[in-house]
Amino acid sequence: MANSEDVRENVKKYYGKQLGSSGDLQTGAASCGSSCRPVPRSVTDALSQVHPEVTKRFFGCGLPFPAKLEGCRVLDLGSGSGRDCYAFSKLVGPNGHVTGIDMTEDLITAACQYVQYHQEKFGYKEPNVTFVQGYMENLEEAGIQSDSMDVVISNCVICLCADKRAVLQQAYSVLKEGGELYFSDMFASKVIPDHMKQDAVLWGEGMGGSLFWPDLISLAHSVGFSSPHLVSASHIVVYNSDLKAKAGDISYVSGTYRLFKLPKSPVTSNAIVAYKGTVADFPDQLDFDSSHCFQKDVAVQVNGEMAAVLQSSRFSSDFKIQMLDKQESNSETTPELCHLNPFLLADKLDPK
Repeated sequence: MANSEDVRENVKKYYGKQLGSSGDLQTGAASCGSSCRPVPRSVTDALSQVHPEVTKRFFGCGLPFPAKLEGCRVLDLGSGSGRDCYAFSKLVGPNGHVTGIDMTEDLITAACQYVQYHQEKFGYKEPNVTFVQGYMENLEEAGIQSDSMDVVISNCVICLCADKRAVLQQAYSVLKEGGELYFSDMFASKVIPDHMKQDAVLWGEGMGGSLFWPDLISLAHSVGFSSPHLVSASHIVVYNSDLKAKAGDISYVSGTYRLFKLPKSPVTSNAIVAYKGTVADFPDQLDFDSSHCFQKDVAVQVNGEMAAVLQSSRFSSDFKIQMLDKQESNSETTPELCHLNPFLLADKLDPK
């Protein structure tokens, strides 16, 4: 697989033809993420109402379902069979809209078969889900407009893409100011060597194209996103002995991160914030990420970037925010690397 086109054709064949169900995967990627962090009832409810034939062909590696989606415009990168899209259809409600984009014609065709089923299941007058065939590295070509989305979602597909910077750049472009990229993906404990990237099965399983996790931080900053916020993580088990041997001493986790498109010149000063308890499913505390848990009516100090996130995002009305006079240096704004390490979090939440 010498170039992006070779990678695309391999992935299309692997997911469109070779894999009949998530049980055909040679890693535990599709089964992790569900038990490593409490899942809100609204999410489990929505997932339980997705047609079983759609769920059968789900190949994701996590549960990228952020809070407060009512009325949002959501884009799902690499939407596959449409499982997450149909769950989001329920969560955004009749006034929201979900767009799924996938490059595999077979999966788009399969997903489209159930649009009317879910519309009727959720009691909507009109369908609020659209599927388009296209590439997440070129969303404009697929008809996705700039500054049009509140939330961009991805579930274990960035690791299948050769040009990860292009994916993040496109996601940044289509998000509104204050919008969010919330995604689960496979991450590696080391930089993947070139010989592993040439193996079609390793790439199809996500192992050949996984990012060395610190590279996500520099990649996010390079396209304009905020520092990543690590939400959850769990270990990925490689069942196939041949693939395990090929991986050698490289281990893998499923990590869920959230990145925000902040205003061009955000105020970078500390702030005192207090959560109002107004986000549905989270009346007493809002677990924003693995290192920020906001209890209702409890004032806490946050750094400048987190203050900018809360001020500019869809969560702005859910917090009382008092900016402080102290201006921050870059070192104070950037989170410690250990807080972003999915392997450390996986060890804590999901011990081997």
